[in-house]
Amino acid sequence: MLYTIIKALHIIFMVSYFAGIFYLVRIFVYYKDTDEFAEEKKKILREQYTFMARRLWNIITVPAGVIMTVCGLIMIFLNPGLMKMSWFHLKLTFLIGLAIYHYWCWKKVLQLKELNGNTLETPNIKLRQANEIATFILFLVVFTVILKSMAIEYWWQLIAGFFVLVFLIMMTVKLVNKNKKK
Repeated sequence: MLYTIIKALHIIFMVSYFAGIFYLVRIFVYYKDTDEFAEEKKKILREQYTFMARRLWNIITVPAGVIMTVCGLIMIFLNPGLMKMSWFHLKLTFLIGLAIYHYWCWKKVLQLKELNGNTLETPNIKLRQANEIATFILFLVVFTVILKSMAIEYWWQLIAGFFVLVFLIMMTVKLVNKNKKK
């Protein structure tokens, strides 16, 4: 029973964490979108976006990430057999990618604060594409957890499907960004 409750909490805080990460990078995109605005409007919006990013990071994303991680570690403690399963090793590999992405987001939050309303040098299209990285990681982790050993057995189909998904999302981002400029 305890394991199931911890698992439910892990999933709930995983959803909260990903909601924070998804919106955080969208705030970076909005900040960058102000480049073409009049100075007064740009200043007001950039202050607001910086404030929103810091609050989102400190109040939702990081706490949810910590609780999600603690619940995950408790589940490993309660079921150490997980560490012997190849699908779980694959999940942990994807989580290392998520940790790297989390670090990149944290650095961007700090960068916005230090910019004091100045221009964010990262190109808009790169921010829009970076916004999809969390989506890819979420797909990889959820499919691995749901399919378990089948994720290892049918790895090449999953990889092929993943690359098709990445390609379609990236093309959609480029198309939307191209139409936005018109």
